[in-house]
Amino acid sequence: MTLNDDSFTNWKNREEIAESMIPIIGKLHRERDVTVLLHSRSLVNKSVVSILKTHRFARQIAGAELSVTETLPFLKTLAELDLGPSQIDIGMLAATYREDDRGLSVAEFTAEAVAGATGANKIERREGRDVVLYGFGRIGRLVARLLIEKSGSGNGLRLRAIVVRGGGGRAAEDIVKRASLLRRDSIHGQFQGTITVDEANSTIVANGNAIKVIYANDPSEIDYTAYGIKDAILIDNTGKWRDREGLSEHLRPGIDKVVLTAPGKGDVPNIVHGVNHDTIKPDEQILSCASCTTNAIVPPLKAMADEFGVQRGHVETVHSFTNDQNLLDNYHKADRRGRSAPLNMVITETGAASAVAKALPDLKAPITGSSIRVPVPDVSIAILSLRLGRETTREEVLDHLRDVSLTSPLKRQIDFTTAPDAVSSDFIGSRHASIVDAGATKVDGDNAILYLWYDNEFGYSCQVIRVVQHVSGVEYPTYPAPAV
Repeated sequence: MTLNDDSFTNWKNREEIAESMIPIIGKLHRERDVTVLLHSRSLVNKSVVSILKTHRFARQIAGAELSVTETLPFLKTLAELDLGPSQIDIGMLAATYREDDRGLSVAEFTAEAVAGATGANKIERREGRDVVLYGFGRIGRLVARLLIEKSGSGNGLRLRAIVVRGGGGRAAEDIVKRASLLRRDSIHGQFQGTITVDEANSTIVANGNAIKVIYANDPSEIDYTAYGIKDAILIDNTGKWRDREGLSEHLRPGIDKVVLTAPGKGDVPNIVHGVNHDTIKPDEQILSCASCTTNAIVPPLKAMADEFGVQRGHVETVHSFTNDQNLLDNYHKADRRGRSAPLNMVITETGAASAVAKALPDLKAPITGSSIRVPVPDVSIAILSLRLGRETTREEVLDHLRDVSLTSPLKRQIDFTTAPDAVSSDFIGSRHASIVDAGATKVDGDNAILYLWYDNEFGYSCQVIRVVQHVSGVEYPTYPAPAV
């Protein structure tokens, strides 16, 4: 047998193993509300090839490729345990088991690592929480996809309704078009599942989830209890109201909390999940998820400040164009955004730097910022230039950020890539708030420049969902527990 034959046989064997993992992962998710991860990446509803690629990705960040032959025994062990709702990272289990020298079996090691999710310690399955989307644009539709995905276990977040402006007497035609936009997306691809429309009842049915489409021009027009919705979390994707007074208009019958997918003004808390979500007061009814750029820069900024200290910084964002710009030159209330978005680089302002103070109040370093909109439809990059509190080396910075991306409480927010040929489109669909580009990182004494990619649509939507899970009480613990 030739070397090529060996490689092909090895691939086929790994394909077979990955295929055997799919029903186990699905059953754990459906029956026990357990999400199986591999280095913070969900394996739920993933294909054979996707599972194999996720395993291979471990080489980039951990320095050694994981094989499905290593992780399958941990997955099989999980299927035998009395697990409660949780997220379990089999990549971390396999990696830490490699380093464990106590001679434990895989079953013994796994049971010990996930003890908090078993037996008397386990969280009981909770009743799902109703969610309403107010606005159904770019972020609204991606959040909808994620909510439908999360409903697979039947015990998490339940998307019950979408509120859009009045259909102008053509509600049947309107709902068909909105369902079509949910079904197909030019950037993020086709919806994973089936979508049908019940025009008579103004309902979109996505993967069996009935989602009522409510037509209203103002929050005051709606009584959500009339649709059987109660104690719901409303996600405002319009950005029309940014302060507490305006957002309070959403607190109608059936709505318990309001989450804004734009920077909040005044005393509205700006939350970056992973950094300050634990500061949300239980009785807080109105909060903001800040901006996509704030979510991209705050986690790595915190990671750098915790380890090296930060004296001051500047962020330059090279941002994909958005719907608030014009396709061709036309009137716009902003100075430059009226110029054609797909034809120009457009200098504009960003509030992300000033928003850092709200998410990281203990960071006293001044952070300035500016932004350039460029002719790409999605994925942006933030160039974070920092004056550190001490001198360091490029190797030390990269080792620290790699460790943070793998084992810290920020591992769902910060990703890490060593790919030498990475470009923006490679990060479409990333679920992390930002991705550290190791090859572009520069360090000279106490100066460091980080290049942080981020999917300003999907990655941000994932952060929104994490905040909603947290305030709804359905954010389950992760095992093995991240290093603090």
